[in-house]
Amino acid sequence: MVDDESGNLGIMTPEEGIALARARDLDLVEVAPEATPPVCRIMNYGKFQYQRSKRAHEARRHQKQVVIKEVKFRPRTDDHDYEFKKNHIMRFLGEGNKAKASVVFRGREMTHQDIGHKLMEKLLEELRDVAEIERPAKMEGFALVTILAPKKK
Repeated sequence: MVDDESGNLGIMTPEEGIALARARDLDLVEVAPEATPPVCRIMNYGKFQYQRSKRAHEARRHQKQVVIKEVKFRPRTDDHDYEFKKNHIMRFLGEGNKAKASVVFRGREMTHQDIGHKLMEKLLEELRDVAEIERPAKMEGFALVTILAPKKK
């Protein structure tokens, strides 16, 4: 049994603990049920719940949300457009976000998937220094898709 000032009160029966908590106008809360004997604490349970929710809210506030940004290529993407989109991916990774690169095929382009695979291999080779491949390139419907994550420092 632990009291509200964190002082150890020793081992006692649940009835004695409840009577002691009621005398102080507080609650008896079991904090470690798996211990032998179980550990109970005398506290204001409403205040405890409020503080716990505040701590959880504060922890969520300081978390970084990872966002997946998508950049779409075509098999016939020109060199300048390719460089422009590659720089966008590098910027996304630099900001700590993940990037989804996809080569989208339309109509008869599906018969020449090797062009899209070469484009994706070129992209992955050029981004090897700043990105790690989270999911390798794979066909999903009419698109060849890969997911890149920023490299750990």
